[in-house]
Order: sequence, then structure tokens, then C-alpha cells
Amino acid sequence: MTGKREPEISVGIVTGSGLTFTLNGDFFAGDSQKMLPGVYTAVADAEGLLLMNEAGQVRAGDEITLTPSDFRSCSFTLHAVTIGVNFHWQRNEDQTFRGDLKFIKQGGEVTAVNILPVEEYLVSVISSEMSATSSSELLKAHAVISRSWLLAQMDKTLQLIDTGEKYRTSFVTDEEITRWYDREDHRDFDVCADDHCQRYQGITRASTNAVEEAVRKTGGEVLMYGDFICDARYSKCCGGATELFENVWEPVNHPYLRKVIDAGAGARTTDIDLTDEKNATGWITGNPEAFCNTTDRNILRQVLNNYDQETNDFFRWKVTWRQDELSDLVRERTGIDFGRITSLEPLERGTSGRIIRLRITGDRKSMVFGKELEIRKVLSKTHLYSSAFIVEKTEENGDTLFVLRGAGWGHGVGLCQIGAAVMGATGYTYRQILSHYFRGSEIKKLY
Repeated sequence: MTGKREPEISVGIVTGSGLTFTLNGDFFAGDSQKMLPGVYTAVADAEGLLLMNEAGQVRAGDEITLTPSDFRSCSFTLHAVTIGVNFHWQRNEDQTFRGDLKFIKQGGEVTAVNILPVEEYLVSVISSEMSATSSSELLKAHAVISRSWLLAQMDKTLQLIDTGEKYRTSFVTDEEITRWYDREDHRDFDVCADDHCQRYQGITRASTNAVEEAVRKTGGEVLMYGDFICDARYSKCCGGATELFENVWEPVNHPYLRKVIDAGAGARTTDIDLTDEKNATGWITGNPEAFCNTTDRNILRQVLNNYDQETNDFFRWKVTWRQDELSDLVRERTGIDFGRITSLEPLERGTSGRIIRLRITGDRKSMVFGKELEIRKVLSKTHLYSSAFIVEKTEENGDTLFVLRGAGWGHGVGLCQIGAAVMGATGYTYRQILSHYFRGSEIKKLY
């Protein structure tokens, strides 16, 4: 990924048995057939893809690409797209996009893919992942890391193809399930459009001149470590310390994704070993000084879209389960009958205090779960805010309660969005923000 030309990106938007979409302008199906503005439905049958409306239909094989007659004036709308899949803010909404619309037949279902230039994609990502009214330095920082992450994933796909290597995302035995969530669903496109990759909602989220300027001013810039594009990760709130890449995803060490205390040089926060259970307990139940330890609504509004602001406890939080509730939840989420849950035991923590191996014990069965997202999925109807938590077991009115006290929101690797927002609002440049979170990296212009 070192050429001089801006690459294109393919983004998987939605999959379903029938997809309804509206063409806002003239599009060309395949090489020549013109499709006029209006509402269509895409379905898959034994013969391939079928795109139809009241005026007629277009028959295709297993794939078909609709190309706009003009990139700027034409767009398409996909209806009832699910966003925040399995998260507490999950909902359906109509989304509008520019660029090519590709349909792929996958068994009896249809997948819609948007193909467009990288820089156009970034304008939407920044407006979707954050508020378009964020500080200019934060927007520029986010443009660089979003571009870096994307191109790093595309490079990795090419490497896997060249080596023929099978990408593994889980290790499962009768005693332990270790699983991480990264690339396993993306065989027919580069990235998806939801939180699993980067939120991408086309031109649905209103952009601003500031977002477009941030992308333009950093055009082609990426974070590099030596000769490699950085796999630049980010999460909402690290909770005061960042996590190692290998504790969340595949067992590969990236030197630029190391533990960072999310505080300035003059802060009173000390760097303690959070892999130690006693230290982690004090950290999680404490209130350390950190960039992301803020309740400033003006800053939070810059970072968070409306549905993200439905959650207020970013830095420290608490969840309480009755024993019967927890037992039912774990059985529902894992498909395994542990009986009555009797203990949740952290076996291993990462550099941010996040649990990466957790033993769940019931009166019928005991198993170990990892990595951090798998733990979060098992212990919540959607997802826990993070796996940086301690467990307090108490009794109340004859009920056994499991109280989880936690820190941060998300995996905690790389840039902390709320921390970076505070940095941007207090005078740090985008280069200083990036050097704070990605130690040893440097910014280079690829195209």
C-alpha cells in the first residue's frame, strides 16, 4: 500500500433475504443497463440476483454493481440498516451513500457493498464515529488513525492471500474458550460498516466543513512504525490506561500499541502494575487523574453522537446481577448450563486492568473465557462497557448479588477518544495526540 494513487475501499453495509433500496439519480447496472431513480428490492433465488420494482426487473448472476452517472449528484439509500449490532444502542435506520452499490448473492441472502475512494469514506467515518463538531486537532488525529487502520487491514488481507494462511480467531477446548473478533466475517469486502470495524454511515450523518478540512489537510497521511502501516486502534474510553493489542486480538505484539497512562506530564497519576489483582482493584475503585476522566458535557458532545450520549458513566461504572439472573444470562449467552453461578474469578489481567481470562464457575460446570470481548459478551445481554472490572459478591434480602465495578468503555487499545477529545480541547496538536497514544510511531504521507 505504497502507491501514489488514492485507493478505493469496499464496505459491507447490510445482509438480508431481501434488501430495499432507493436510487437517488441514474445508475448503470453492469456495463450498460440504465436504472432510473426510484425504489427497488434486491433478492436472491436459484438463478442468481434479481433487482425489481413496479416498472420491471434486472436479472444478474451472483454479483452486480450499480454505478452512478455522477458521483456527487447521485446517491443511493439502503432501508432498515441495523447499526450497533448486539450493542445496547442497536437500532435500524435508513442510510444514504455515494459511490458504487454492489450486490453479492450469499446463499439465499443478499449483501450490499459500497465502493468508494478512501478519502470520501473517511469523511463519513469521522462524522459517524464522532461528532462532526469536534476540535480540529481531534478530527485530524482521527483522520490519520482511521486511514492507517483501514490501509493496514487492506495490506493484511493481501498478505494472507499471498501466504495462503488461514486466519484463526478462536481456541476452544472443553475447559476454555478463547475468542477474539476481528476479520472473520469479511471475505467479500474490505471492512464492514458497523462498530466491529469503524462506523460508516455514508452521508447519513451530517458532515461539516471542519471534517472535510481535517481529511483534506491530512490527505494520505498514515502512522508508520518502521516500514509498516500501524494497525491504529481506538476505543471510546480507556479508563485511564491503555491495553496491549495481543491481549484483545491475535497474539501479535505491536510495539506502538503499548500501555499508556492517559494523563499529561504533570498529572499525579502513577504507573502501577494493573496485571496485579490488588493494584487493579485499587485502580478500578479509585478515581485517578486522566484525560478521559471528564464530565464536561461540551467535550463529550464533541466526541459522542446522540445515541452514544445515552450512556453517561464512561470512566467508572457498576452493574449488579442477582445470582439467578446471572445464571440465566450466562446460560443464554453461552449455550452452556453452568447451573447456579457461584463465582466469577479473574485469572489474568492486561496492562489496563482489563480481564483477558475469566473463570466462570457454577454448581454444574466451570469454564475459562477470553479474550476481553468474549468476556463482555458472556456477561451482558449486549456488551459490558469493558472487561476492566472487579467482582463483589454480597447478600441482600436473601439474594446473592454479583456486583461488577468497572472502568472504561471499549477494548482500550490505542487512542482513547474521550481522552483525545480532552487533549484537543486543551491545546494539544494532532501530532502530539497521536504520539501520546502510539508511542514510537511517525506520520508519513503515502499518497
